[in-house]
Formats: sequence, structure tokens, C-alpha cells
Amino acid sequence: MRETAYTAHIKKWSLTALLFLASMIVCQGVAFPDDIFDKRRQEMVEKDIKGRGVKDALVINAMLTVPRHLFVDESRQNKAYADHPLPIGDGQTISQPYVVALMTEVVGLNGNERVLEIGTGSGYQAAILSAIVKEVYTIEIKKSLYETAKTRFQRLGYRNIRTKHGDGYYGWESYAPFDVIMVTASANHIPPPLLAQLKAGGRLIIPLGSTVFYQNLTLVTKEKNRYSIKELGGVTFVPMTGQAQKK
Repeated sequence: MRETAYTAHIKKWSLTALLFLASMIVCQGVAFPDDIFDKRRQEMVEKDIKGRGVKDALVINAMLTVPRHLFVDESRQNKAYADHPLPIGDGQTISQPYVVALMTEVVGLNGNERVLEIGTGSGYQAAILSAIVKEVYTIEIKKSLYETAKTRFQRLGYRNIRTKHGDGYYGWESYAPFDVIMVTASANHIPPPLLAQLKAGGRLIIPLGSTVFYQNLTLVTKEKNRYSIKELGGVTFVPMTGQAQKK
């Protein structure tokens, strides 16, 4: 049958409608049921976590368990299992999955620790920690992110995470000392209150260096009368705000 101007118009309209619907599905995440996210999370762990050298079984299990897509805005859920950071608002990001796994592995968790996190952000790193350790204490300086993360933890059932709105530079003295302190924002020095709140034998990890360009992921171990320091490689994190920026 010969195509008329009318039928051509209908075809063009139908194609436009389909493209619009497809874009809405991608943006809103409505075409991605849980089993799709489960598959993507497994693929992420195989390729970007285990495939890049992370071996700790506790860390791998946590990365397989925690649904990263529920820690980002619905419009970004289709990208949740790509190995790169994503915006979460207020100029902040959810960290690259590999970096989350690496930081969690290198602090050497066994499951009985009390961990302090500086920079709650989306809450994803705290959720990974909570799947491994006994207690997680996390501080967020930006109130909107703190409130969102706190609600998210409650909704998803993370009962061993305690949240605080405040300047993480000063730590959380009332619950110190901590076995591990994890700083998920960059600083040009290690905040002295955090070192003071670390147990003997405890570990602190922080992106240390320029807060404008890049940093060295730095592991600090507190020994009896000294600290040992190990640089783990270059990373790029958003800077700590508050008191850290005044030093």
C-alpha cells in the first residue's frame, strides 16, 4: 500500500511517542525491576570490584548485598552500578564503587569494630560498613544530606547506624574511641581530634592532599607511641567543609 502524507505523519508521531516514552523510562527508572538491579550489582562486583583486585570476602559480600541504586536519585538509578561517582545534590557525590570497596578492604575489618565515618553523603559507604561491622557512627555537615540519609537508613532497616548532623572535623567524642575512622572527603591535613579518638591499633583512612585537584588515599595506623602512614594511590574527593577549610 502506498504511503500517504497522513500515514507518514502517523508513523512519525508514533516514533516520537516511543522515543519520549523510552526517555521517560530511563529517567524515572520504571523499567528496571529489582532483578535487573540485582544482575547489574553482581556484574559490577565481578568486573569492577573482584576484577580490580578486591579479595576480602566480607567486603565483596557487602558490595553484593547493599542496593546502591537506592542511594541515588530515581533519575540516576539506571547508572547506579557503573564504576564512577554520581551527583547526590549540594555539590556532593556518591563515591565510585571500587573506591568504596578499596577503602573498606584496606582498613582490615573483622566484623566486631566500631567505625566512625566522616561525611555521610548518600549513606552508601555507611551501609556497606554496617553490613560488616558491629556499629557505625556517621557525621554529615550538610543538613539536607543528613536528613535524607537518616530517613533512608530507617526506611531500609539499617539498625546499627547512628547519624549526626555536625562538623566531622571534631569527630564524635561521646562514642570514642573507634577501631576505624573513615573520612570520605578530602583534606590537606588530618584533623587532630580524629587521631585522638582512634584506639591504639586503630586505623584511619583519608584522602589527603590538595582539596582542589587530587589526593593520596592515606592509611594511618595508631601504634603505641607513634603513627604509621601508608599511601595507597591517587584519588579525587570533594573537600571537607567547616573547620577543615579554615586550617
